[in-house]
Amino acid sequence: MTFKVPDHILSIPAYVPGKPIEEVERERGIRGSIKLASNENPLGPSPKAIEAVRGILAGVHRYPESGGFELTRRLAGRLKLTPEHIVLGNGSDDIIAMLGTAYLQPGNEVVMARPSFQMYEIVTRAAGAVPVEVPLKAFHNDLAAMAAKLTPRTRMVFLNTPHNPTGTIVNRAELEAFMAALPAEVILVLDEAYIEFARTPGGPDSAEYVRAGRPVVGLRTFSKVYGLAGLRVGYGLMPPAVAEVLNRVRQPFNVNLLAQKAAVAALDDDEFLDETLRVVHAGVDYLQRALGALGLECLPTHSNFLFFRVPKPAREVFEDLLDRGVIVRPLASYGYPEHLRVSVGRPEENARFVEALQQVLGV
Repeated sequence: MTFKVPDHILSIPAYVPGKPIEEVERERGIRGSIKLASNENPLGPSPKAIEAVRGILAGVHRYPESGGFELTRRLAGRLKLTPEHIVLGNGSDDIIAMLGTAYLQPGNEVVMARPSFQMYEIVTRAAGAVPVEVPLKAFHNDLAAMAAKLTPRTRMVFLNTPHNPTGTIVNRAELEAFMAALPAEVILVLDEAYIEFARTPGGPDSAEYVRAGRPVVGLRTFSKVYGLAGLRVGYGLMPPAVAEVLNRVRQPFNVNLLAQKAAVAALDDDEFLDETLRVVHAGVDYLQRALGALGLECLPTHSNFLFFRVPKPAREVFEDLLDRGVIVRPLASYGYPEHLRVSVGRPEENARFVEALQQVLGV
């Protein structure tokens, strides 16, 4: 039996996630692998989040609060917003999907960098809209080139800062000039999944723009700095009028009970947050020094990962690292066949990666 599939759906590229440890070990017949491929928290989840999940397990036969009453209020208090500014998602990509459903129609255009998070393109194509991709300039978002791509058909702009996979950040003055040039009917989406790791003070901050009433949607997540990637909980910051529209298309109970409780507990664990940032920043510094000592070109990063170039095909280096039980991210699908991305791990994991890379490169 054959069912008709619209052409714009068939045009959607399949999302390719990083390999989980279990899959690598099955394929390679090895044990004791380390995963430095998906930008996860090297410390795991907050102990308070674990305790909160354990405490609610007996209640999982009940539906969660659909709007996440407690979590939205905790976030609002922390960010100096109101609950009406916040929409919860099953990961921040759920918010991206809501934006596509609510605001995009066939023939609309969506401006985005290439490369960037693949969900921007997937959601755009799923709505029958047209992704307008703008190459990075020196591994940074090229705001001038993006502005030049705006047309009367443009309805949305996705801007990933800190950028994945390069780790670069948008300059605040350039961003505000870009915002001033946007037509009133265009939604600017700032994807800030890694914003907590940024060490440069005074950078762009969607919460500040939303507080000021600017037409901006900020995307944030508990998957990275808060260590809750497996529970899938993210959130969007936006004008209340946009939030009201998204809540019309949001799936009921889209953020599960365990995720909501864990996220509330993680927000209260400042000690864990501080330790995560200490470990990650120390790891970034160590890896930048080590990669530099190997003679490898590595970009400064504002995230918890590093983007670096290797002197032979990156896929070959990636496979050789896998054989040694070290999982990193090859970037040919992002348009960078000579580059790899490595997430910061625990100190012993970072050292093991460097040692394995030395062996692979023969240096």
